[in-house]
Amino acid sequence: MTVNTITQQSAGSRLFVLNRTIPGPEELRELLELEERLIVSRVREIETAAPSLPDRAALGRQMKELLKAEESDPPEFERVMAQDLGRDQFKEVVAQFAVDGLTESESFLPIIWRLPKKAKMAVFRVLVDEFGCGNLDQAHFNIYRDLMTELGMSLEVEDYLDRTNEETFAYVNTFFWAAARAPRPEYFLGTLCYLESSILYAFQCFATAAQRLGLEGARYYTEHLHIDHFHARELQVAIREFDAEADLQPAKVWAGFKMASEVIGAATEAAVSSAVKVA
Repeated sequence: MTVNTITQQSAGSRLFVLNRTIPGPEELRELLELEERLIVSRVREIETAAPSLPDRAALGRQMKELLKAEESDPPEFERVMAQDLGRDQFKEVVAQFAVDGLTESESFLPIIWRLPKKAKMAVFRVLVDEFGCGNLDQAHFNIYRDLMTELGMSLEVEDYLDRTNEETFAYVNTFFWAAARAPRPEYFLGTLCYLESSILYAFQCFATAAQRLGLEGARYYTEHLHIDHFHARELQVAIREFDAEADLQPAKVWAGFKMASEVIGAATEAAVSSAVKVA
């Protein structure tokens, strides 16, 4: 079997490690420099180029248009995953997303104290589901562990740091930044709104592939296809309540939304590219 590998201390891998530690002054300086180069500069470009968004209604129209365009024109790599990948190849896809799946939603937690009360409650309802309402068997990160166990894979995040694509790290690290260090919480509302809304079509190829291969762990994907209808609505509630309770800046929501579209799409495409190289 051949796999796509990268240098162990790639920029994305290093930022991921720093995001999961309590950094000292030097580590914090390094973290901020990496975020500026890998995330913030691109978010700034997106925000600068944002269409006119005078209010939440205009924002909602732009978000719907992007989601509709993506759903109506799925990329070729989604078809490849759904129809062509063998078991070992799909295992590579699962490995490429291990740093996300094994730590799912942990990066979201710092956003809670940054939100006004009603927006906070909407996001918290999503987090309650992500962590299985306190039931380990239902927690998303644990369902991903079940899938990896079925495929005979290591469950240690550290085992994937030196083989994960930079595109996956870009996806995961964007959420760490948006929740904890973005200058406004709207960036996080945008990123999570895109994630929860796009999963309703973007995860279908994952579920189809896992079911075609006879994996019981397809549950990880079908569970998201089921629950994220609710989560997508809750993020719309969070944005609406933020608008009512605070000074919503729609361009910053859009920047997070568009950034999430870019990094999640790139991560999936890179994972499939790695998978097709597996003998």
